[in-house]
Amino acid sequence: MQLQLPEASVEAQRASRQLHNLIATEIRRQDGWISFARYMELLLYAPDLGYYSGGAEKLGKDGDFTTAPEITPLFGATLAHLATELLDSTPALQPQILEFGAGSGQLALDILTELTTAAHPARMPQAYYIVELSAELCARQQHKLRAFPQVKWLDRLPDAFSGVVLGNEVLDAMPVELVVRGADGWLQRGVGLTEPRAAGDDGQFIYLDRPADPLLIAQIPDAESLTLGHLTEVHPVAIGFMRSLGAMLKAGQGSVAIFFDYGFPAAEYYLQQRDQGTLMCHYRHHAHPDPFYLPGLQDVTAHVDFTAMAVAALDSGLDLLGYTSQAAFLLEAGIGKLLLRTPPENARQYLPQANAMQKLVSPAEMGELFKVLAVGTGAQLPERFSRHDRSHRL
Repeated sequence: MQLQLPEASVEAQRASRQLHNLIATEIRRQDGWISFARYMELLLYAPDLGYYSGGAEKLGKDGDFTTAPEITPLFGATLAHLATELLDSTPALQPQILEFGAGSGQLALDILTELTTAAHPARMPQAYYIVELSAELCARQQHKLRAFPQVKWLDRLPDAFSGVVLGNEVLDAMPVELVVRGADGWLQRGVGLTEPRAAGDDGQFIYLDRPADPLLIAQIPDAESLTLGHLTEVHPVAIGFMRSLGAMLKAGQGSVAIFFDYGFPAAEYYLQQRDQGTLMCHYRHHAHPDPFYLPGLQDVTAHVDFTAMAVAALDSGLDLLGYTSQAAFLLEAGIGKLLLRTPPENARQYLPQANAMQKLVSPAEMGELFKVLAVGTGAQLPERFSRHDRSHRL
């Protein structure tokens, strides 16, 4: 596939070739085939070379995509108020926050800034934990959050946790498997190599299919009704994460976990109109479908099957506390009231914030595509979250 995308620097291309060679070596060691999930894992997390473990800028105007915290501090401020409301109203919750995959650290910065500058209940969080697998991102976060000694970094899930858990665009960053309906049954799509064309050539990545494990296909409702050639993603890594989350929260005896991400319930995820799946790549604010382009220099992601996430949480003993659109959630959480702290008459300051909030809540932008899943144990969301937006079902 020939893509008309911004050219990478010589140094970046060299790093990409190193990752290509590393993946090619693993494919040869595995008899010419690795699962797509393993390929995606190496693309994103291979030490020093993967997209999230390398040194390139990922977020914001100089990166490859923009997330809600990068758009406006109102997102973090809203979650700060909601977190302290939850902690204040639920004695079982310990006064602490845990964030998964904090990216640049902007969400943590906005939450902690809000907590230190606004009036909050007495049970204001005493600790803010960040679970971060990328050493490079961890270093950036530590620099950005150096003024907040209550922040502590973890490289794995703790055995038990009680408090408020946050994950913004975490589930979509977990490797997925690709499966396709073949003439004789479902196939698992993996990655292999073409024959080298010259000395020093490792070959090019190609898709190779083999019979799929029925356990992979079990995630798809009514899988046999889908047509020949239907390609989609399944999410064993994210499902495993939700089960581990359930064990951690059950051991902690009281928590609310809130995840923001783009995706659909299963009834929409596997519609015939999505018969080529949702896999997408992001490079310098350009979206395209080729995961073999410049390994390590682009994000590779898929939409989230929120039904599968909720089922995994329920199977792990957690309660389903809520599922709705990002727009409905943020508006009920009070983002509009926080915007009005800046008087509309002050157009120079108010209009940029209003426009940023609009990106988060507009159905034409992030408001409807992004969903919010809340699960937990020993706690509930405030009652106002269950009174509206009954159109979203898992």
